Parts: sequence; C-alpha cells; structure tokens
Amino acid sequence: MSLSRESSGYSGSVTPNRSLGRFVVAHQRALRLLALTAVLLLAAGLRGAYLDALGYNSDEAVYAGQAAAIAKDPVLSEIFPVFRAHPLLFQFTLSLFYSVFGTSDLLGRAVSAAVGVATVFLVYCLGVSLYGRRAGLYAALFMALMPYHVIVTRQVLLDGPMVFCSTLSLLFMVRFVQTRRAEWLYAAAAGMGLMFLAKETSILMVGAVYAFLALSPKITVRIIDIFLSMVVMVAVMAAFPLSVSLAGGGGGGKTQQYLVWQLFRRPNHTWDFYPTVVPPAIGVLVIAAALLGLWLLRRQSGWPEKLLGLWILVPVVFFELWPTKGFQYLLPAAPPLVLLAARTLVRLPERDLRLRWPRHSLYFRVWRVPQFLPGLLGALLIASSLFVASWARVHPAPSADFIAGSGGIPGGREAGVWIDANIPQGATFVAIGPSMANILKFYGHRRTLGLSVSPNPLHRNPSYEPVYNLDYQIRSGEVQYLVWDSFSAGRSDFFSATLLRYVNKYYGQVVHMQTISVTTPDGAAVEKPIIIVYEVRP
Repeated sequence: MSLSRESSGYSGSVTPNRSLGRFVVAHQRALRLLALTAVLLLAAGLRGAYLDALGYNSDEAVYAGQAAAIAKDPVLSEIFPVFRAHPLLFQFTLSLFYSVFGTSDLLGRAVSAAVGVATVFLVYCLGVSLYGRRAGLYAALFMALMPYHVIVTRQVLLDGPMVFCSTLSLLFMVRFVQTRRAEWLYAAAAGMGLMFLAKETSILMVGAVYAFLALSPKITVRIIDIFLSMVVMVAVMAAFPLSVSLAGGGGGGKTQQYLVWQLFRRPNHTWDFYPTVVPPAIGVLVIAAALLGLWLLRRQSGWPEKLLGLWILVPVVFFELWPTKGFQYLLPAAPPLVLLAARTLVRLPERDLRLRWPRHSLYFRVWRVPQFLPGLLGALLIASSLFVASWARVHPAPSADFIAGSGGIPGGREAGVWIDANIPQGATFVAIGPSMANILKFYGHRRTLGLSVSPNPLHRNPSYEPVYNLDYQIRSGEVQYLVWDSFSAGRSDFFSATLLRYVNKYYGQVVHMQTISVTTPDGAAVEKPIIIVYEVRP
C-alpha cells in the first residue's frame, strides 16, 4: 500500500530548502556579475578619461595615418603610405571606423581603448578557467587599473590589440590543456596568426608555446594536430604578405627594406631601461604578489604556472637582449603577471582564521575571520595603488620629457593645426627628427623631413626621406621652414645644435611657438618653449 505525503509524515521542507539554495546561488551570480561590470566600467573610465587632452605622438600619427590612407582620406592618403614596418590588422580595423565617422583623434583612441577593455574581460575568463571566479575578478581588476596597460591602450598603438590577441591565444591554450581537444589548439594557432597580423614581433610567443609543450611530457599532442595547427597559423599570417604582393607598387621590396632596417637598428636605450621603467608601470605590488605566490606555493605549482611563467619569460628575455627597446614592448607579460598575483591572494589563506580576545577580558569571544578576507584586503590594497598611479598618468602635469610609447606629445597637435591654417600649400619643413615630422605631417598636412634620418639605408626607416644637403635645399628654396622641439632635442643634442646652426645661418625668424607652463625650483610659473617654427630664407 502506498502512502500519500501527508499520511507518511512528509513535511515538504525539502522544497523550501531547495528554493533557498537556488536563491543563494542566483544571488551569488548577481553579485559576481555586478562585480565584473564594475571592473569593466573602471577599465573603460580610466581609458576614456581625458582621452583627447593631448594630440598624437609619432607612432600614433603613423598608424592613424595608415588607417586614414586605407579609408581613402583625401588628404592623409597622399602623405602616409599604407605599407610600412608592421602588418595592418589594427590599422584596417580602425579604417572601417574612419570610413563611417571620419578621421579624428578621439575615434582612433576610443577604438584602442575598447580593445583594452575587451582584454580585461579575457583576463577574467582566464582567471576563472585557471583559479576560480574570485581569482578571475582579482586579475581583471588589476589589469583594469594597471598603469602599463592603461597608458598603452589609451593610444593608437599596435601593442594593445596585439596583447588582446596574445591573451586570446593564451585562453585557447588553457582550454586545450584542460579538455585535450584539438579544436582548441587550432584556435590558439589562429589567435597567434592574428597576433602576428597585429604586430609581427609577437611571433616570438610561438616559442613560449613550444617550450611549454616540450617541458610538459604529461600533455601529449599528436603530430598531426601540431602540423594542422601550424597550417592554421600560417594561413592566417599569410594575409599580410598576400596583401603586400597584391598591392604592387614595390611593396614587397619595401617590406624587405623594413626587415633589414629592423635587424640593423642602433640601440636606443641602455640595458637597465626595462628594469627601471616597466616594474613601476606594472605595479610593484603586483609583481611582488606574483613572485611571493610562486615561492610559497611552489609545491602546488603545475602546468598553469609553467605556461604563465613562459608567457612572461619569453618576451622579457627577448626584448632585454634586443638592442631596440620600447616602453610598451613587454606588455604581453602583463596578463600572466596579474593572474599569478590573483592566484597568490586566493590560494594563500587556506584556512579560516580565528581571533581570540584575552581570557581575562570582559568581552571574551572567538571571532571567525572568513578565508577570503585576507586575500580581498590584499587585492584592495594592490588595486588602490594601481588606481592612484594610473589616475596620475591619465592627466599628468605638463612636461618636456617624453618616453616613446608612454603618451601623447604636448603642443604637437596645436603646432600642426596652426601650420595647416597659416602656411601655404607646397611648403616643406625640416624637423630635428622623424618623430616630430610625423606629427606635423598628420596635423599640418605638409611635407616634413627629419634632419636626423640617416642617409645609410641600413640605418634608416624606408618610409623616411633623408636630408642629404640642407644647405643646398634651403638655398634652392626647396625647404622654407625649420622646426625645433624640446622632445627631439632632449634625445639628440647634436642634431638639435645642427638645426639651430642652420636657423642662425639663414636668418631664421620665429613664426610660431608652442609653450607649456612649468614651475621653477623657486616656485615661480614660467612658460617654456617646446616647439618653435622658424622661417628661413637663402
């Protein structure tokens, strides 16, 4: 005989408990979604605040000029060639926006900032896959606030999109190891192909994958899968040489010249450039937390730490040995660093802590400290230090000092706009170096040469035209204006003095000057010239 629930004494209490459990789970999911949304909003806010306060620097002008040329901008397409030293994934993407909305500083930087925010989301996905949701949130928070990533993704540079593709490839590699499904390996290979199309130097990350698989004998990969993944990567990468070949006009020869120039470039910084400049930009506390976890949790280390470590080690070693150094070159190491730091904060507090008041106290009681609280406090401390540093870089005080890749150049846009409005069409300018020349070409729409450009093809960017005989070019009327700027002068006393010698020799008259307000040691505010335009006559 079967009994009904009422007659059997069944109280029905399970249903409310299940409902309560579902409510708690839904509540936790809502909190996690809210936290992730807040992190992404923070990332967007830091990358969008004062985004158009300064004009482009040299690299931004070049990449935006390429995008404008692809979009058939009627003026810039005559000044900037489409094919230069790097592939065109980001420039092509940006050209799609230029084609619809027109060329503008704000739009170019907004697209780069959006890619930066998307990278923060990928870091969250990586953290969840490797160490759980809390670690994913911590890692995404650090990436959102990190000055290094904020500074670079606020500019029209190739490194932000390249790091997006690098992080995407890393995520696919993690999924491959976790599932052992070949499809994820092929996806990682496609991501590396996109990484190359964003910036060709990122091909060295293939070495990180190879080293990881070679040092992980437990992770078996079929030869056929390795072969097919290489085919996928090469097929994606082939878009660049194919486009150069189809474009014609000597594009293939120009690409070879770029390769020769890259191989024979002279060192631009000393060996200690990265150790002194990059760690403060990443965050000393982030690096310390990552290293602390690698040491204290060394017995728990496995393939994730090996993969992340190689993803850091390969670019750091390569670019430290490479003579040419740039502020943004080590950015691919940032995502694995924040993941390792988040791992430390999540894994170290393994047990709940209990605080006891002394027994003789009137209010003797045992306080249970939740396991997550120490890690949360550590994450908030690191996040606070990163936010303060990033906010200071978002709207820095005016300065005549400049590190390539670290931000816009004060006065460059204003000088170029003045030139476009006041100097006759067809005029030719000579600046100290190609950096200021690129900025004046982008904003001033006038032919501008760099005095420091070497006449030796081995030491010259093929896109730059050298000045063979400035004396003759001024006397023949080919060059009418010389431009001095403090940023280039700070890097080359010789060429600064050479340009000023020609200013004096050919009766240079100041026709325009850009200044910034600086504070002297005695506290007085003075205007310091940073860009001076001279008109010279034979």
